[in-house]
Amino acid sequence: MTPEIKKIEEKKLIGKRQTMSLSDNKTANLWRSFMPLRSEIKNNLTNDLISLQVYKQSYFAEFNPTGEFEKWAAVEVSDFNNVPAELETFTLTDGLYAVFNYKGLSTDNSIFQFIFGTWLPGSEYDLDNRPHFEVLGDKYINNDPSSEEEIWIPVRLKGRITIK
Repeated sequence: MTPEIKKIEEKKLIGKRQTMSLSDNKTANLWRSFMPLRSEIKNNLTNDLISLQVYKQSYFAEFNPTGEFEKWAAVEVSDFNNVPAELETFTLTDGLYAVFNYKGLSTDNSIFQFIFGTWLPGSEYDLDNRPHFEVLGDKYINNDPSSEEEIWIPVRLKGRITIK
C-alpha cells in the first residue's frame, strides 16, 4: 500500500476531546458524546467526520500502550464564530501528510503496524510531531469490514526539522 503525499493548509475544527490510551481506549464514549451535538455545528465545510489524535513528542519513541494522548471527534468548519457551548475549537496546522486509503474494520490495527513498522522506515520520510487524523467520509461504516477511511500521518523529509 503506497500513500499519497499531500500538503494541507491550516484547518479549523470544532469537536470534543478526551484523554485516553490504547489500553484504556475511550473512543466509543467520545463519539457517543459528540454525535448528538454535531447538528448544532452550522458552518461545516463537508459532511466528513475527523478523528484526530494529539500525541506528546516522545509518544512514539517511548511507545507504551498505557501512554496517554488526546483524541478528538470533530468536523472541519469555515470559522469559529458560532461554537456550541459543549464543544471546543482546534486549529490543525499546515504541513505534509502521508495519506493511506484504508478499507476494513477500524479495530484492525495491522494498518498502523504496516505504516509505522514497514512503510515509514523504508520511505524518504520521518514522522513529524503534529496531529494524526482519520477522515471518515461517506464510505465509512462503523464496525463494518467494507468500511473505508483515509488515514493521515504527519511526515517530513528525512533529516529535516519542522519549525513552526
